[in-house]
Amino acid sequence: MEFFADLIQYGYLANAFWAAILSGITCSLIGTYIVSRRLVFLAGGVTHASFGGLGLALYLGVNPIGGAMLFALFSALGIEWAGQHGRIREDSAIGIIWSIGMALGALFLYLTPGYASGDLSAYLFGSIVTVTDEDIRALALLTLVLVVGALLWLRPIMYIAFDRSFARTRGMAVAGVSYLMAALMAVTIVLAIRMMGIVLLISLITMPVVIANTLFRSFRTIALVAPLVGIVGNLTGLILSYSWEVPPGTSIIFTLTVGLIAVKLLTLCRNKLKAAA
Repeated sequence: MEFFADLIQYGYLANAFWAAILSGITCSLIGTYIVSRRLVFLAGGVTHASFGGLGLALYLGVNPIGGAMLFALFSALGIEWAGQHGRIREDSAIGIIWSIGMALGALFLYLTPGYASGDLSAYLFGSIVTVTDEDIRALALLTLVLVVGALLWLRPIMYIAFDRSFARTRGMAVAGVSYLMAALMAVTIVLAIRMMGIVLLISLITMPVVIANTLFRSFRTIALVAPLVGIVGNLTGLILSYSWEVPPGTSIIFTLTVGLIAVKLLTLCRNKLKAAA
C-alpha cells in the first residue's frame, strides 16, 4: 500500500503514524475518566478555551502549542476549582470559559500581522504535516505517565469517577486527584490538537470509550479496550486521509462513527437473538 511505502520515506508521515497511536492511547485513557464522570462538556470547554492561547501565541510570535497549553491548564483547573467550591455552577463556568477562549483567539488572530486563514485550519481540523518530533516525544512521555498511572491507581480513580462521596469515606484525596486528572486532561487535549484539531478532538476522547462501553461494563475492561479502539480508529482514519487527501481528524471521526454504528447494531442483533431464544 502506498501509505506504508511512503511511511519509510517521509518523516512527517512517520510522525503522524506515531501520533495516531499515542493520541489514541492517551485520549482514550483520559476519556474513560471523563465519560465516567460525565465531564464531556468540560473537555469540550477546555478544548475550545485553548483556542485563545493559540491566538495569543500566534500574535506574540511564540509556539502556539505553548499558548494553548497555558490556557487549557488554567481553564481546566479553574473549572474544577469552581465546581468544588461552589462559586459558580460548573456548566456555567464551562460555557463562560468556552466562549471567552474562542473570542480571545479570534481577536488575537485578527490582530496578528500577515495572518492567513490556512494557519488556523491546521489547528481547527488537524493536519498531519504539522506533527513534529517534539510533539511525538511529548506524547510518548504523556502516554508513559498515563499508562503507569492507570496500572498503579486505576481502582482509586474508578472510585472517584463514579462516587466521590464514597471515595472520601475511604480516605482518598478526592480534590487532589480531581485537580491532577483535570491537568492531565488539559495536557492530553493540547498535545492531540495537531492531529485532530480543536473542532474534532472531543470525539476522539469520547467515541472509543463509548464503543468499548457498548461491549463491556467493567471500568477496568473499558480502560483497556478503549485505547485499542482509539489506536485502530486513528490508524485507519490516518491511512484513509492520506489516500483521499482530507484532514486526518475528519477521516478518523468518520471511521470511529462507522465503528460505533457497527457495534451498536451488533449489540442490538445479539440482544434480539437472546430474547428470541
